[in-house]
Amino acid sequence: MVAIRCSALLFDMDGVLIDSTPAVARVWHRWAVEHGLDPETVVRMAHGRPSRTTIRELLPNADIDREDREVERREMEDLDGVVLLPGARQLLNILPPERWTVATSCTRPLAEVRLRAAGLPIPKTMITSSDVKIGKPDPEPYLKAAAKLGFAASDCIVVEDAPAGIRAGKAAGAKVIAFLTTMIRRDLDDAGADWIVQNCADIAASNAASNDDDGLRLSLSL
Repeated sequence: MVAIRCSALLFDMDGVLIDSTPAVARVWHRWAVEHGLDPETVVRMAHGRPSRTTIRELLPNADIDREDREVERREMEDLDGVVLLPGARQLLNILPPERWTVATSCTRPLAEVRLRAAGLPIPKTMITSSDVKIGKPDPEPYLKAAAKLGFAASDCIVVEDAPAGIRAGKAAGAKVIAFLTTMIRRDLDDAGADWIVQNCADIAASNAASNDDDGLRLSLSL
């Protein structure tokens, strides 16, 4: 067990709180085939980053707005298999609402659809790709998420599953807990994760405020 203290937790959404991997893979696989691209490469590139970023890198001369709208439409319609990941609900139920939020590379409409499908609350402080100028791996999403809660990112713990998100958290000055839900350990290590666990079920939390000490106490089962 590893003991950690922090002011708040900043969660990525897909692959951390909910499992949307099958739906994401289906949408991007189909999109890749339609554009004559390698599906496996495209699906890997798309994970954990704004869809616009992936589209721009793969099809720099395309109508990015049109392609992005189409991908989002398909992702909002394909909710088959979008479910909670182990331990997510239990962990969020323990955390005070002012001590956690979500920073996702999804657009706000897509993020809200997926959270509802999984039965999770939509945080008022949530940051999506609709709220930032530059997405992950840029630190902006996590800097804004921490600020929304009233904390410095360096006092928060980021919870991620994708290299782009890990790099975003580290660039924001936060420590990062990475999950082995979608990527192999080597990819998470290479991105700079501070701790690697399986999922939310490996995180125990308590509110330290009752002991005259601001923040959260976490215990990680490594």
